Amino acid sequence: MALEDNLCTIVPYFTVQSGKMAEFKAIGDQMVAATKTEKGCVFYGFSFSGDRAHCREGYSSAEDILAHLENVDSLLKQALGIASLDLLEIHAPAADIEKLKEPLGGLNPTFFTVESGFRNS
Repeated sequence: MALEDNLCTIVPYFTVQSGKMAEFKAIGDQMVAATKTEKGCVFYGFSFSGDRAHCREGYSSAEDILAHLENVDSLLKQALGIASLDLLEIHAPAADIEKLKEPLGGLNPTFFTVESGFRNS
């Protein structure tokens, strides 16, 4: 099957320190507001389960992911001051994965190459 959808997604999971969830959510709200202005962002938001947080995020390209990470850099650093990044997956077409390996390598992500699929509009 052909790849008809070139969406790139970041799949991070965090564990928030005890007593810090309200602070984490406030930072998350700031990240949502900052990300809303990004033209290459397709979707973005946070979900929660107990002390765990997940950010649902999709972008049009690897370049848009990198622009996003630059845009929220200071907020992400604040979030990581009160939460651990437990898991990070990147799902993208092969060409985008290659563009992301070096700049995201320090975050120790698992890269998944998207090879087939479609997206309804």
